[in-house]
Amino acid sequence: MKKHNFYAGPCILPQEVLLKASEAVQDFNGLGLSLIEISHRSTDFVAVMDKAQSLALELLGLKEKGYTALFLQGGASLQFLMVAYNLLERKAGYLNTGTWSEKAIKEAKIFGEIEELASSKDKGFNYIPKMYGIPTDLDYLHITSNNTIYGTQMNSFPKTKVPLVCDMSSDIFSRELNYSQFDLIYAGAQKNMGPAGATLVIVKEDILGKVSRVIPSMLNYKVHISKDSMFNTPSVFATYVSMLTMQWLKDLGGVKAIEEINDKKAQLLYSEIDLNPMFKGYAAKEDRSKMNVTFNLTDEKLQSTFDKMCADAGVVGIKGHRSVGGYRASIYNALSLDSVGVLVDVMSDLEQSKG
Repeated sequence: MKKHNFYAGPCILPQEVLLKASEAVQDFNGLGLSLIEISHRSTDFVAVMDKAQSLALELLGLKEKGYTALFLQGGASLQFLMVAYNLLERKAGYLNTGTWSEKAIKEAKIFGEIEELASSKDKGFNYIPKMYGIPTDLDYLHITSNNTIYGTQMNSFPKTKVPLVCDMSSDIFSRELNYSQFDLIYAGAQKNMGPAGATLVIVKEDILGKVSRVIPSMLNYKVHISKDSMFNTPSVFATYVSMLTMQWLKDLGGVKAIEEINDKKAQLLYSEIDLNPMFKGYAAKEDRSKMNVTFNLTDEKLQSTFDKMCADAGVVGIKGHRSVGGYRASIYNALSLDSVGVLVDVMSDLEQSKG
């Protein structure tokens, strides 16, 4: 039975990417060696890293605009620390839209004063704050574009004269934006780009080198830039698969093309949630995520029935985060419209049989 993979991360990847990756594990570039046993300094892998960095900038429209793409390790969790280490001299502003924002705030407080400009905690993080002031004396403003746990997503971004830092772990490459409005973007690969183990960081170089503290080499963006993401041994496999996924996206027509597909998937699923009396959405309608769709049963007694129906249809990975409960369908780039249709059919069948 075909599985319809709605897991929030590690995420679904294109089948052709998985096939190419599996072939590379056996024999990479006809070398008679596996990708994961060749030197990261070899000509073959340096070419992979160069292409991955180039594709990331190209897909986001940031080539030749003063940005560098890095492939690091440690996930977004390490970036919570690195951002502050490299940019926070005195005070930074944070928009608190959920668990990952709170974790980022916790790490940043180690290095300086943190001003929480707005929060949606009062309603269980089911919306994005809209009206808040941004002090002009901040070292930077940090936001999270998409919140996997609560199913909210920013549709507009603050206009600010201070550097804008964005955690895009779960919606990177999913929609067209003016990415030059951001001074630093980071994203764990495992949400929408590749397997766990690599972290994409895109940084405008002119915001660096302005803090007075000494930054350890491993945590210093300037060091990683100078070494082309090779200061230490990179996550070879995760970087390679991320490169394949970005090439797949480019061949598909780029971010514009995938956004059109993502819009159709989100519209189909949210329409069922809104029209089907057996379900109710969690996130405020104006802030609904097109990557992570959160919803609940209106009658919790039907949970076991619905769970079995999903399993029988091959639908996997829709259990909500443990801190929220309910259901979460992650409809990342590589998930097909057909798979969303299968989930919608199951939801409709529940109404037919129990409504």
